[in-house]
Amino acid sequence: MARLVIDPVTRIEGHLRVEATVNGGKVKDAWSSCTMWRGMEIVLRGKDPRDAWAYAQRACGVCTTVHAIASVRAVEDAIGAKIPDNARILRNIIMANQNVQDHIIHFYHLHALDWVDVVSALKADPVKTSELAKSISSWPKNSATYFKAVQDKVKAFVESGQLGIFSNAYWGHPAYKLPPEANLMAVAHYLEALDVQREIIKIQALLGAKNPHPQTFVVGGQSTPVDPESQNALNADSIAFMLKYADMALEFVEKVYIPDLLAVASFYKEWAGIGGFNNFLACGDWPDANGKMYLPGGVIKNKNLAKIEPLDHKKFKEYITHSWYKYSKGDVGLHPWEGETTPNYTGPKPPYEYLNVEGKYSWGKAIRYEDLPMEVGPLARMLVAYGLGHKDVKEVVDMVLKKLGVGPEALFSTLGRTAARGIETLLMARKTKDYILELAQNMKKADTKIADTDKWDPKTWPKECKGVGLHDAPRGCLAHFVVIKDGKIANYQMVVPSTWNLSPRDHKGQRGPVEEALVGTPVADSKLPLELLRTIHSYDPCMACGMHMIEVREE
Repeated sequence: MARLVIDPVTRIEGHLRVEATVNGGKVKDAWSSCTMWRGMEIVLRGKDPRDAWAYAQRACGVCTTVHAIASVRAVEDAIGAKIPDNARILRNIIMANQNVQDHIIHFYHLHALDWVDVVSALKADPVKTSELAKSISSWPKNSATYFKAVQDKVKAFVESGQLGIFSNAYWGHPAYKLPPEANLMAVAHYLEALDVQREIIKIQALLGAKNPHPQTFVVGGQSTPVDPESQNALNADSIAFMLKYADMALEFVEKVYIPDLLAVASFYKEWAGIGGFNNFLACGDWPDANGKMYLPGGVIKNKNLAKIEPLDHKKFKEYITHSWYKYSKGDVGLHPWEGETTPNYTGPKPPYEYLNVEGKYSWGKAIRYEDLPMEVGPLARMLVAYGLGHKDVKEVVDMVLKKLGVGPEALFSTLGRTAARGIETLLMARKTKDYILELAQNMKKADTKIADTDKWDPKTWPKECKGVGLHDAPRGCLAHFVVIKDGKIANYQMVVPSTWNLSPRDHKGQRGPVEEALVGTPVADSKLPLELLRTIHSYDPCMACGMHMIEVREE
């Protein structure tokens, strides 16, 4: 039985190692190891809770905004702060905009090359590529001249020998199935998406003062002024600016992302039966004025869409049976409010050939819900909403399933996970515009309040309190837990999407979602494990979030 090691897994954020055993051309077992230490929670101890969001977003260089909002919500929950309606809308715009940009980057720049053979694009006929593109979309850049120019650009890359981002891949692998013309179309859109993602995120840059690492969150609301009568605040010009980029994002998603998703997926339908998982968790987000979430939270067990259970974070527990930590109470499950972060590395000394997977083998903890591993992310959100009969979600999910000629069971797979991300992108691109127009309506009503400072003074807080901040981030349910004593942070724990999806085995020996999803994956060439990367990348791992590495240097 062959044993594969993929280390590091590339086209993700952070450092991830995956080991797998392969027999008879299929994965028999798999282990997911986060190879960086987790330390941000220790950094936050003793800090002023009102500053927590500014520190917490430094856990990652990519997922900055999502940590900021989860953190500020955790503190607001603890001290009982309520935000005004404009702050809710501003946060919804920021998070929807960030969701769309993140998903576009993931589909084209982190995941597409698992399905698209860049080198094959050199063999494509630009005229036939144009015909293919026009058959699926009215996107203006569909001419043969355009695709010939893209092909020449890629050819120049290859002839220069400086492939850059395309240099390390499994080009020519037998698992690639797209014809050359589809590959050329996808490569062209890969390059276009680089420009689009840079442009559309200007909405967040405007509302957050910068991107990444936004600066305008504040406990009790936002610090971005809203005043249609002022040139130094968000006004009618700001609304027009944001609508311009929201329209750009929506057009790209409707005319490029979704058509590409359907075109690529149609060649890989067998992946509708590979890489699935059983349990799903969504925390819900994008509240309306009444507190109802646009995307609802819920829990699905054993793929049962007929029974969506309400989420209760008090059923979270983190285990360290196979994690390089120690708890003061031994190997028990701890709710994050009681969570501990005490590193205890017992793994092999680098460089090493294999991990000791019988013992501790990851810096990731095993987070469980009622002692069950849970998948989080776009697929979890779409499944929960679909099961609850969400009108917008059902409409788009059913459209995608119909065009692919598959049933809802296909959603429980690597292909379903990738499709769910595209579906969510379309929905959030639409909602971005809705939220901008909602802000404009508030401006017309002369509602300019952006923060409630009644709970700003620590003297108004209980001597001891605790809170949770939830945000359904692009990669999945993100939860920050804070315990405050005497006005300072006494304990802080982050349960991030990759903690759920990339978790190691738990105290019962249950595999984490990625470990389980990899079992049964076909492998054409054990030295070129492209198929494993398809499922791993479909989860959009972010190990920097999961481990919150800090670097310690001695002066």
